[in-house]
Parts: sequence; C-alpha cells; structure tokens
Amino acid sequence: MPRIHWRIVFLPSLVASLYVLYTLGAHHSLHLAIFKPTFGFLLTNLGQEGIPVIPPETSSANEPAAEKVSAPSSLKTFTRHIVAVGDLHGDLPNARRVLQFAGVTDAFGNWSGNVDFFVQTGDIIDRGDDTIPLFFWMDRLRDQAQAVGGTVLSHLGNHEWMNVIGDWRYVYPSEIKTFGTVEARQKMLSSGRIGRSWAANYSTTSRLPLHPSLGAPNTPYPPAHHLLHVQVQKDGDLDESSMFTRPYFDPTEPLSHSAVSFVHGGLSPTYQQLTPFPSRINEIGASLLKKLQNRVQPPPHPPNRYPGLPPSSTPEEIELYESNGPLWYRGWAMEDETAVCSQVDQVLARTGTKRMVMGHTPDFKNIVSRCDGKIIIIDTGISHAYGGVLSALSIHYTFTPIGDAENPEEQEWREREVISALYPDRQDVLVDEQRHVVGNFDRYH
Repeated sequence: MPRIHWRIVFLPSLVASLYVLYTLGAHHSLHLAIFKPTFGFLLTNLGQEGIPVIPPETSSANEPAAEKVSAPSSLKTFTRHIVAVGDLHGDLPNARRVLQFAGVTDAFGNWSGNVDFFVQTGDIIDRGDDTIPLFFWMDRLRDQAQAVGGTVLSHLGNHEWMNVIGDWRYVYPSEIKTFGTVEARQKMLSSGRIGRSWAANYSTTSRLPLHPSLGAPNTPYPPAHHLLHVQVQKDGDLDESSMFTRPYFDPTEPLSHSAVSFVHGGLSPTYQQLTPFPSRINEIGASLLKKLQNRVQPPPHPPNRYPGLPPSSTPEEIELYESNGPLWYRGWAMEDETAVCSQVDQVLARTGTKRMVMGHTPDFKNIVSRCDGKIIIIDTGISHAYGGVLSALSIHYTFTPIGDAENPEEQEWREREVISALYPDRQDVLVDEQRHVVGNFDRYH
C-alpha cells in the first residue's frame, strides 16, 4: 500500500475544521488571526453594492501622496489612525455599511484591526428600531478592539440623555416593542445592560492625543504642573473681566496640543467647565447620569409631563444639559464663519487640542470643515430616518524622524496630519498639515 504523506491529509482537515468553527460563531476570534490576511482583505474593501473603496491606508486620487523622508534605521516613524462616525439614530444596517467602508469592521461586522481608534460621538438611540442591536454591537466591537490593542471611544449624545431623563419624544412605538414594554425599556437604560454600559464605557467628551508623549486618551489637560491663569491688559489697565484661561506653553513640549477633542454637541467658548479637559466635564456627566439611573424611573414624556432633572442636580449638572453645554451647543455649526473662527483658538488653547470634532447638527450632503479644519462636524444624517449621506471621518497621523542627530534632544521630526471625509464612492481630503518639531520623542514610541 503506498504511503500517504501526512501533510496531504492534515492540511485539508485543518482547513475544514477551521471552517466549521468559523461558521459556528468562532469567527470572532479566528477572523483576525486567519482570515483577514487573505479573502478578508478583499471583503473589507468592498463598499455598498460591491463598489471598490480605497482603504484608508492608501492615498486616493484626491489625497496628496505622503512626502518621502529619509529616516535612520535607529529611529522609527510613529503612526496613528483614527476613524470617527456621527449620529446613527437607530439604523444598524447603515451603521454597518459605514464602519465597513471606513475600514473599522470587516464584512461580518467584526473589528478589522485596520484602525487604532474608533470614535462614535453619540445619538445612537431614537428615530429607529435598532437601539438594542446597535449598543450590543458597540460593546462587542469594544471588546474585540481591546483584545488586539485597539480602542473604541463612545460618547453620550443629547438623545441618550433625553431617554435616561424620561424625555421620549423621538422614541418610535415600534422601537419600544423591541424591548417588550415601557418598563422593560426603562430598566434596560437604567440598571440593565445598556445603562450599565453607558455608565462604564461612555463619556460626555474626550481628548485623544495624536502622539503617545501626551499620554493615554482622556489624560487631563493641562497637566498639574502647568501654570494657566494669566491677566490680560486692556487699554493699559488690568481688566478683570477680560481674564481667561490660557495654556502655559513649555518650549520643551512642542506637541502639547497635538490632540483632537470629540463631543456630541460642541464645546462652547463661554461654557464654564472646560478645564481640566476632559476630566471636569466627564466627572459632571458621570455624576448626573448616576442620579438619573438610580432614581425611581418617572413615567415617560409624552404622554406624561416632562420629568426634568433630579432635584438634587448641582448647578454644574444643570449647566451641562443646557443649550450652552456640550450636549446641545450648535454655535460652531450655525454661527457666522467670521465669528466662529475668531473664537475657536481660545477653546483649542484651553483644551490642549488642534481641532474639535462633533456631531449633533446634520449636513445631509457632506462632513463640514470650518476654520481650516479646526472645527469638523460629522453628522450627515446616516440614519434612514434622515436619508442623508453615509460618511466617516478618517485621521492619519504620522511622526517621522528626519536625519539622525547626534544629540537626541536636537533630533528633527516631521509631524503630518491628513484628515479625510470618507463616503461610499469617494474620499475627500479636508486637512493636510505638516510641521517640523525638534526634540527627543523616540523614547515614547
């Protein structure tokens, strides 16, 4: 009897076994390790209706090619890829389409490993029937991302807050039926799985550093050792009314503002709780959310009267939910360009960021960039309730060594940030900024 080589028997058996495991649901863990390098890559780069989509790592026809820099072998280029998506409003199919063509997920809705951070700016709930599967999916993506070194940053929008307050004006009756009863929905959003995830995994705002020298996401700015308060002279005299918080720029920390803020509504220039950012806002939000979730749930409005905030709410908690607070503010989207651009630098300085990204105020055709990309509004009415355009924001950050200085403190680097609006059929570059930085940053890589 001729001898059968064991590899001929073993390899097909292995492939068959993996396929069985995959179809039984084990693809959540197997996908990244096995399938992604092969046909998974092809699937993740098909957009809606099979339209080939340029992956975020590849320059489009509209995106300028990265300038080649000769880097010494002893130093490495640092890269960070961020994708942000705005309001989803109860539409799971459209949400899945967006995350797939943006490279966040594969064709099966699992974390692709192609991005470092995925940011969602709130308003997942209302106007559609997919509340439960959307929030459960976000939880699954968060776990999958963490398992391979990625991060999901989630935010509560004004509609999440409305629902936990008991303001159900935008809740469809058909969506309530997906929970079973009004009482079951109230429990799910307070002490149930969705409510617990809001308390543990969602914040009101976030600060995402582009370079690791600034620390982990949501590291408070300014650092405790910074001097912040300065007095501003007006007409030769000290004008107390013109005093405001301005960062102390340490020349040894040239990357201090290489970060992006994310929030649902907007960070108003007159909002009183901006610093330290984002910890102050998030502490207030966490405190208010706990009070709302732990109280006896009031009958929802409508048809009942509007329940409002708890009597124990502090002035800071009330301010958080007002029109000037980060959940409802629309000034950056609605006000005149000249007025907006004259105020934005003050907010960026106070929050230690280069630009701020928000949802809440939809433009149904495009992601909106204002003031040379210092303000980016990413709500494009993704949900079928609006019929807007499907979109995502992509941020590619690179920090590349130039030459090889003998003294590490004199090492030159090129910092580059390319920000693109992604759509099913195109990729539009909104920002392409670069600058030279000097210092010893390789130790942070």
